[in-house]
Amino acid sequence: MTTTAALLVDAFDRVRDSVHHAAKGLSPEQLSARVDDGANSIGWLLWHLSRIQDDHVAAVAGTEQAWTADGWAERFALPFELRATGYGHTSSDVARVCDISRDRFIGYHDDVHDRTVRYLTTLSDTDLDRIVDRHWVPPVTLAARLVSVISDDLQHVGQAAFVRGVLERRALRE
Repeated sequence: MTTTAALLVDAFDRVRDSVHHAAKGLSPEQLSARVDDGANSIGWLLWHLSRIQDDHVAAVAGTEQAWTADGWAERFALPFELRATGYGHTSSDVARVCDISRDRFIGYHDDVHDRTVRYLTTLSDTDLDRIVDRHWVPPVTLAARLVSVISDDLQHVGQAAFVRGVLERRALRE
């Protein structure tokens, strides 16, 4: 890799690959299953990490989110505000992300990923110093925001993989 943009693309590619692996072959019921009543489901985790990436990257790119621009909000038909990303969701909110196919979660994530990669390929190293959020001390640079999204996404896809493992072990015992 010769540029910072290429390094960032590689990181987001790894998120995408992990999302595909976490959802591979799962039914809507498995995607909605929870380890306990207070836990997040695989589907909710995949939706949330995709929504955060969509929201944050669209904001720094100055574009509309795939969620609204490409009709994903209508396809998911979730009972949340249009701008909801899952941040601050309650256990009952998590339970509402159900009866959704693997293909829908993957399709939305892939759309967000494609938009992210298109944006990243326009960046130069000097762009990464741009301040994108002055609500923090110190103010958040574009580089920090993108790394934060990658970190958040990897944590949530790791949680989804963990839940998948628990569900697979439970199925073996039955």
